[in-house]
Amino acid sequence: MYIIKKAVIKHKSGLHARVAAMVVQKSYEIKNKYNVPLYLHCPGREKVTASSLMLIVSLRIKVGDVVQVSGEGALAEAAVNEMVGFLESDFQIADFRTFTQVDNLIHENTFTAEQVFSCMANGLVVTDENDIITIFNPAAEKIMGIAAVEAIGNSVCEIIPGSRMHIVNKKMEPELGCRQLIGNSIIVTNRSPIIVNGQSKGVVAIFEDISAMEKTAGELREVKQLKEKLQLVLESVHDGICVLDKDGYITYVNPSYLRIVGEAREDLVNHSIEIISPKGARNKVLNTGEQVLGSISTKHNGVTIVANVNPIVVDGEVDGAVSIVKDVSEVQGLVEKLNRVSARAEYLEQELWRIKRPARAFAKFIGRSGKALDALAVAAKASEGLATVLIRGESGTGKELVAEGIHCASIRAGGPFIRVNCAAIPATLLESELFGHERGAFTGAIKKKLGKFELAHKGTIFLDEIGEMEKNMQAKLLRVIQEKEIGRVGGEDIFKVDVRIIAATNRNLEEMVAAGEFREDLYYRLNVIPILLPSLRERKEDIPMLIEHFIDKINGEINKEIKGIRQDALEVLLQYRWPGNVRELENIIERAITLTDGKYIESRDLPIYLRENVSSATTLIDHAFSQESILPWEEYEKQIIQMALRKYGSYNAAAKALGLTHKTVAAKAQKYGIEKNILWEKKG
Repeated sequence: MYIIKKAVIKHKSGLHARVAAMVVQKSYEIKNKYNVPLYLHCPGREKVTASSLMLIVSLRIKVGDVVQVSGEGALAEAAVNEMVGFLESDFQIADFRTFTQVDNLIHENTFTAEQVFSCMANGLVVTDENDIITIFNPAAEKIMGIAAVEAIGNSVCEIIPGSRMHIVNKKMEPELGCRQLIGNSIIVTNRSPIIVNGQSKGVVAIFEDISAMEKTAGELREVKQLKEKLQLVLESVHDGICVLDKDGYITYVNPSYLRIVGEAREDLVNHSIEIISPKGARNKVLNTGEQVLGSISTKHNGVTIVANVNPIVVDGEVDGAVSIVKDVSEVQGLVEKLNRVSARAEYLEQELWRIKRPARAFAKFIGRSGKALDALAVAAKASEGLATVLIRGESGTGKELVAEGIHCASIRAGGPFIRVNCAAIPATLLESELFGHERGAFTGAIKKKLGKFELAHKGTIFLDEIGEMEKNMQAKLLRVIQEKEIGRVGGEDIFKVDVRIIAATNRNLEEMVAAGEFREDLYYRLNVIPILLPSLRERKEDIPMLIEHFIDKINGEINKEIKGIRQDALEVLLQYRWPGNVRELENIIERAITLTDGKYIESRDLPIYLRENVSSATTLIDHAFSQESILPWEEYEKQIIQMALRKYGSYNAAAKALGLTHKTVAAKAQKYGIEKNILWEKKG
């Protein structure tokens, strides 16, 4: 049975929250009593269940309004009559238990509303008629960057600069779809007044962060632009391009493809490859899923083409294929032309790198000899990349100058250039020097210290005398190179470092590796780009240029005006073996400039051992040619080795002076029987 009856609301405040709660409570009692669910009807609105507090409040039923009550069931009439009588009463609560149930119902529904507000993804701000904030949900906190405890109870104009909620409250007119920027977020806001009995009781503002949507829209525009650019590229390339779908139908050919094969677009696009070329490379790729490279075939127009066909694989399945074709005759012509141009370009490039003065970054390295220019050409090439460099050469050949030049000519020129002399730092302190230490890491570590690698971040570290590093430190350096991370001594944190390594040594690392003194894996890590600097005796043609450079430099440092060097003094310097290389030459020029009283350096201004070296050699030659007969070569060789051993006192030093290996000098000394007496005389 379905029953519907009218009820006139007589309570002076209508069905406000507490009265509505009483109606809900009564609805539950009637349903339990008669097993009949009840509904309320208002003109122009859909019916609502009488057991929902929020729905009843939303009807905004006032005193004098007519409400229809309906129910369906065997006892529907009794249930509806009881509810009508209750709606037309004064809603007085007779007992404390019912009063408590009503309050609990209001509390539960209020709690539910608060939960809804808290779970909303959009920001919600509500103000009262005085523009005081009453609701400020978590989403509003996140978007605004303001805590709810700071906002609620305060004026919206003070809490949200530039807010228009007070204007909406005053004008009682909504503002919808307003776009604004809050911090780094793009926000769309709807502001609506709360109007009761023709008066504004506050404002509800709901705002949504659309930054992600804006970003997506921007990405879509970028994708569209990329698609248009890709289409333009495909239409412009000289190679022919043909694309097939997974069913073997041609979906795209570019103009170059049509030109090469001599076909019209309508004869290819949307046609099956099974019909056009059933035994061709494209059909094979679709069937096997494997690429075909260098497939040669002849088309109907007589043109021979070479094709590379690749499958288009999506989620592990073949979704089509793309074929790139070239006209073989065009390729052969281009290859021949390219070979000619490449050969000439390679020759000119090699000559240019060899003979041109290196870049300004290497201006400190003085030299125009072939070996010097060859070394600087390799260094200049090395500066273009970030690979590890190993500079080899004797002491005093300018390894640090070349390392600094590589740094200054590289893309890391704006970063730091950190020098570390591995031989000058005690082994016990080298780890701390390279990687830093924490306070208290060891005795004397009174404060935290940054290591050289941290200081060289985004720059270059120059590890000089790398051959003097102990094996345990070699292992730690290898880890830094491999992992690109360091840890300070006494610390637990690991830091990433972005450092280019340039190492240098005057030692024979290959012999050290063979002897187990240097790690083989570290050697290969360091020796990516080897640069061998020639000794000064290998580039004696650079000595006049170096002398001129040092005279200008030292004149400025000690305020002298030396104009140059006499020929006799230059001859002495040219005949010397220079075991100390450029550094020794600079020291000798500085000594000569300091001691001379004239405007030119003369032979008498040079150290006596240099002049004796020239005198001894000249005397030996003069003696040889003053004899009635020429002596055998071995006699001259014996005298030269004997003189070198007497002067330098060891095979190694004598070998350097003579430009030989120490093994050769030792063998010659043994051969001529001068090993014991000369060395013993030197020691005695």
